[in-house]
Amino acid sequence: MKIGDVSFWYADIGLPFRRAPLSGDTNADVAIIGAGYTGLWTAYYLKKANPALDVLVIEKDFAGYGASGRNGGWLTGGFAWTHRRYLETSSEHAVRSMVEAMNGTVDEVIRVAEAEGIDADIRRTEELMVATNPAQMTRLKAEVAHRRRWGEDGRVFEMAANSLADRIRIPRALGAMVVTNVARIQPAKLVRGLASVVEKLGVRIVEGTTVSAYQKGSVTTDLGIVRAPIILRCTEGFTAGIDGLQRDWLPLNSAQIVTEPLPDEVWRQIGWQGDEIVGDFANAYCYCQRTREGRITVGARGVPYRFGSSLDTNGAPDAETIRRLTAILHRHFPAARQARIDHAWCGVLGVPRDWCATVGLDPATGLGWAGGYVGVGVSTSNLAGRTLADLATGRDTDLVHLPWVNRRVRPWEPEPFRWLGVHGMYGLLNAADRRETRPGAGPSRLGALGNWLTGRS
Repeated sequence: MKIGDVSFWYADIGLPFRRAPLSGDTNADVAIIGAGYTGLWTAYYLKKANPALDVLVIEKDFAGYGASGRNGGWLTGGFAWTHRRYLETSSEHAVRSMVEAMNGTVDEVIRVAEAEGIDADIRRTEELMVATNPAQMTRLKAEVAHRRRWGEDGRVFEMAANSLADRIRIPRALGAMVVTNVARIQPAKLVRGLASVVEKLGVRIVEGTTVSAYQKGSVTTDLGIVRAPIILRCTEGFTAGIDGLQRDWLPLNSAQIVTEPLPDEVWRQIGWQGDEIVGDFANAYCYCQRTREGRITVGARGVPYRFGSSLDTNGAPDAETIRRLTAILHRHFPAARQARIDHAWCGVLGVPRDWCATVGLDPATGLGWAGGYVGVGVSTSNLAGRTLADLATGRDTDLVHLPWVNRRVRPWEPEPFRWLGVHGMYGLLNAADRRETRPGAGPSRLGALGNWLTGRS
């Protein structure tokens, strides 16, 4: 089994060539920090809006090194936990506009991929979120009602257990929430293709260049100063590495495993003959996909957070995390119990204190940002890129008036409180899942307590 080495997605296609680093002080019209989905989408839409713009993207490692090249490959057009927070401060019209804008990201990503010739194994499909006990079924029904209440009534519905079994056979499944108009992707192919496209549009990408700080008009790196009137921070889970931002977004760890390609006999037992993306309604949920070549990937939280906002080493998870992921694989797909695990990897996603994604730009300083996607960044990053491009070019579009624009929240607590809080939350979520497997058990209050502890709900 290969461990780390960034991700299986790069083992699948090979690690990319390294672009040249910054060669000294330089100027640009727009400087973007971070060459993941957010930075590259922003660069793409900036050049489409104004081909004459000199756009420079600065990357510490290589384009797509972070979550963009390690995620679960779910292109969903969803906001996960953030809807509830927006409800507190936004009108119903604003929330519905946000939902509509997010739902449109799936079509937009696919449109650009097709127009620009990006082959990312994109398959339109449905999302199946499965409940395997009564407590999970209660959450499923509440989530379906919530989403239908706020504008997703045309794409979200409940599926009974017998209908689910016709699609995929998961032991003890009581039903599923179905979300339509989603897609499965190979994430590293998408980010690598997007980087190539923006370079052809004239965007400069420098790699192996570490940003230590930035301020109005300038970005400080280890290889020179970049001067630009517009500076956009697109660093997501790596934000804590920039001077002064250690408590802005918490780098939450997520990990995955992937099996060897499974034989036809195993697939006949599992079902899953389509490309559906599959998860569950456990408090400490999982996310899975069937890959192009017939493997199963399983993702979930392992060690959720490292003290002091430190990061993994080149995507290497610990042994206990791999064991937990393998247990999920065997529980949901027992026919794959004998399958070899070919690769295990991990990465970080950005989590604001209120678990709500944001995008914004201060016109007085020219400093902008986007991120805090809380694990649904494949689609959210596209909307963020379009919005940042509109803000940076001063265009008065519908996107710049959405309720997540210029939203500010308080920072995370200093250590050791944030380490204790996050580990306490996941300890409670895991304990809640254990209690909910007992016969006749309803939703455990430990789950609600865990989410409340860190502001997740």
